[in-house]
Amino acid sequence: MHFTKMHGLGNDYVYVDCIRKPPPRDPAGLSRRISDRHFGVGSDGLILICPSERADVRMRIFNADGSEGEMCGNGIRCVAKYVYERGIAAKARLTVETGRGVLTLDLTVKGGKVGLVRVDMGEPLLRPAEIPTTLGGERVVNVPLPDWPEGLAVKELLAAADTEAGLTCVCTGNPHAIFYCRDVAKVPLETVGPALENAPFFPRRTNIHFVHVDGPGEVTMRTWERGSGITLACGTGASAVCVAGVLTGRTGRKLVAHLPGGDLQLEWSETDNYVYKTGPAVEVFDGEWPDA
Repeated sequence: MHFTKMHGLGNDYVYVDCIRKPPPRDPAGLSRRISDRHFGVGSDGLILICPSERADVRMRIFNADGSEGEMCGNGIRCVAKYVYERGIAAKARLTVETGRGVLTLDLTVKGGKVGLVRVDMGEPLLRPAEIPTTLGGERVVNVPLPDWPEGLAVKELLAAADTEAGLTCVCTGNPHAIFYCRDVAKVPLETVGPALENAPFFPRRTNIHFVHVDGPGEVTMRTWERGSGITLACGTGASAVCVAGVLTGRTGRKLVAHLPGGDLQLEWSETDNYVYKTGPAVEVFDGEWPDA
């Protein structure tokens, strides 16, 4: 099986062209094997580029643990680069079908190569049932972290890391829970991440983000991704952080998010209520996988 490894701000995936070749028999199992950073290619997951009756292409994403996700904000930029540069749909504006619906992407192209990609992420979902979470209210904004069996230890760790007690939940294609803190580097992400991801009030699990507000138009964040663990960037997560900043009154509608892998430009538009995200897409290498 031919594959291409690509990344958006270090959020790396293995990409497979399922338009010109048959799809893998077991994509969930393949994702687990190929994502292994010691015995596989090494990645945050597997992305299949498939035919679509509704858009230029369809994207399916499988996390490193084999679970299928709805969307990937960094991965979709790489899909656009792949599709354009390989002539599948050589257009400066592309449409991609995802678990979130059909999204529109605008490509910056120089010398036949795609650099930056601007993604129309659509409207954020804010009602608890849409996210989904069982936390109550019309919106989950600055809501105190509930108690649950592992919760006491998590709360103690968060307090020690100067994390504020409330969380804000947003869906931007995937479910996200956002916490604000004084220093993202002090958060024991490898411990609190999996506990929060699998907390009982997130029926489909969730992605976790810790955010420090550097100013009204700038934040620094770290991420624990559902099904993949600590990653260098999360595009849907940064989009959710942009929305959460407005909902909590911490930041404006235009935002630069500093992630471990680099920066993303974000805007929650007042005009159409859509979130727009701009960032790079980078190809790393091609290869052949012996067992698909």
